[in-house]
Amino acid sequence: MTEARPDIEITPYEVAVPEASLADLRDRLARTRWPERETVDDWSQGIPLDYVRDLCAYWGSGYDWRPCEVALNGWGSHRARLDGGGPEPLWIHFLHIPSKHPDATPLVLTHGWPGSVLEFRKVIGALSDPEAHGGDPADAFHVVCPTLPGYGFSEKPTRSGWGVERIAAAWAQLMAGLGYDRYGAQGGDWGSAVTTAIGQQDTEHCIGIHLNMAVARPEPGDMADLTEAEKGALGALTHYDQWDSGYSKQQSTRPQTVGYGLVDSPAAQAAWIVEKFWSWMDCDGHPENVLTRDELLDNVMMYWLPGAGASSGRLYWESFRSVRDGAVTLPVGISVFPKEIFRVSRRWAERRFSDLRFFNEPQIGGHFAAFERPEQFVEDVTAFFRTVRNPAG
Repeated sequence: MTEARPDIEITPYEVAVPEASLADLRDRLARTRWPERETVDDWSQGIPLDYVRDLCAYWGSGYDWRPCEVALNGWGSHRARLDGGGPEPLWIHFLHIPSKHPDATPLVLTHGWPGSVLEFRKVIGALSDPEAHGGDPADAFHVVCPTLPGYGFSEKPTRSGWGVERIAAAWAQLMAGLGYDRYGAQGGDWGSAVTTAIGQQDTEHCIGIHLNMAVARPEPGDMADLTEAEKGALGALTHYDQWDSGYSKQQSTRPQTVGYGLVDSPAAQAAWIVEKFWSWMDCDGHPENVLTRDELLDNVMMYWLPGAGASSGRLYWESFRSVRDGAVTLPVGISVFPKEIFRVSRRWAERRFSDLRFFNEPQIGGHFAAFERPEQFVEDVTAFFRTVRNPAG
């Protein structure tokens, strides 16, 4: 660890939602104008009316936001003024959990859509203090969880330009601002794209990256001898393209249009998000088989409270067609969970990630790896970074 950079402004930030905002939420939920019921008995037309009504009834009368607020502040809530090399600096919200072990490895964890920093709530303790969770103190991390621009309690961009590469540069600024000269990075979903970009951009300071949604394409020659796992991965991708990607098409082309409904109606925002948790988790047909209602709604609140329905979707508009496929030469670890949207095979990954040091295919889990399978997530992240740690460096 080196001296923190004085040119990067970092301040404590207390998450303190006014009671009036919570009362407004309850009022809007009570006045929801519901559509008619779907004409099927499953989720094939979208999240079912009965479930959304039941979930929103609990949201309005039984759910309590305040414990989540206390947890966010207890994890070291801060904001940093970052520009990522562009003309519009933003206040970026982040959680900072330094380990009690001085030789711990700094690690920046990046979420995606429709997640938030709350995806990491179950792994923060085990990563920062492994000894307290039955692990080895030599595996400890100083944990940093930034919130993407336009998400959660980060500031919303007012002009275009905040795409994946710029966010990666901003995260490098953040780690430097905290005094972390050498650090690792981890991410899934958009966090995977940001983390991959860090691995391409900041090779002087980033010691390695771990991904739980790595992207690497098959080559034409692979089609002649696909493994069963590769056939399954391509089949899942076809299903996603035909039945599961409408949200992405909308947010990558017209995020402002869908944003009006998401910012105005809590029922719409909850349905928009929770449907994806059902679709992308390894949940045996129902999201509450894996996450509690409070956990689902805490995450929805990270979009509802700041009115992030439009601003979060703009990351798709900024980056969906421009994320680069370039090679990564830093050490890389990859975990491929069975219900992940995009599943990569080892041979596909090795072509893009030339120093692939860790590759694991757990038997259970989906897109929200840290949230769904925290023990497996910690085990994989820890195992990979054992291959790159060098405290004496």
